[in-house]
Amino acid sequence: MTAPDLSVPLCGVRLGNPLVLASGILGTSAELLERVARCGAGAVTSKSCGPTPRAGHPNPTVLAWGHGLINAVGLSNPGADEEVRILRDAKARLAPLGVPLIASIFAETVQGFGDVARKVAEAAPDFIEVNISCPNVEAEFGRPFAADARDAAAVTAAVRRAVSLPIIVKLSPNVPDIAAIARAVEGEGADAIAAINTLGPGMVIDTDSGKPILANRTGGVSGPAIRPIAVRCVYDVSRAVRVPVIGIGGVTCGRDAVEMIMAGATAVGIGSAVYYRGPEVFAAIREELRGFMETHGYSDISQMRGLAHDA
Repeated sequence: MTAPDLSVPLCGVRLGNPLVLASGILGTSAELLERVARCGAGAVTSKSCGPTPRAGHPNPTVLAWGHGLINAVGLSNPGADEEVRILRDAKARLAPLGVPLIASIFAETVQGFGDVARKVAEAAPDFIEVNISCPNVEAEFGRPFAADARDAAAVTAAVRRAVSLPIIVKLSPNVPDIAAIARAVEGEGADAIAAINTLGPGMVIDTDSGKPILANRTGGVSGPAIRPIAVRCVYDVSRAVRVPVIGIGGVTCGRDAVEMIMAGATAVGIGSAVYYRGPEVFAAIREELRGFMETHGYSDISQMRGLAHDA
């Protein structure tokens, strides 16, 4: 029997398997990005970068609360100029491995997104992820651009004008109609959609002290508890747009990845699972996915994609 083909096309780039390191997880250095690639990821995403250096929020910033994680790292990053150096180094390390690089960006203004995209494009990543949906900095930056279709479209248009690279727009689950926002960004030139970012913000209280545990008080919720929400968002978005969808949210094993693909995802983001299973989770999920396909007679990822749409 021929082994299943796990490769997938994403905006004209071939991934050896559909598993993508999500932004914010082990994406802070070229060395870490290379490590994840060697651990079996099909593509890797850098931590989101803004126009200027940002320290982020003070510790504690991440907590495992029993059914997932809650975090308020606060978009810490070295700024676009230094990020270009990191991305260039990462690109050189990843090229022999054949693993594509996704550069994630954020900004406070529409024009800022265009400026940061133009700057990081100097490092020639394979894709640019446009993070318009972080729920951890609303008090500082205001309502996320992902909360409104017109705002999301405006950011997408600014990035599209700034770069010719494929752009992936990362959406929020904290909206009444994520499909409408997906259509809006597709209409302004998004080449792919990433769904979803963390849910929330949420809060966990230390009952001994009576105080919120995170220094920021609130943070984005991720991990297994949000997977059904992420799957529904991927299902809705993939039915609404023609561009590929990267499904992200609570995937920790091969069957979780299959569920995302059956909901309509072309690729599957892995984030919190690194906390639970280590960087080796990529090879583990890849083999679990392969085993599922062999057991169920699937020879190609595309045979599973969107099956739930026909149910």
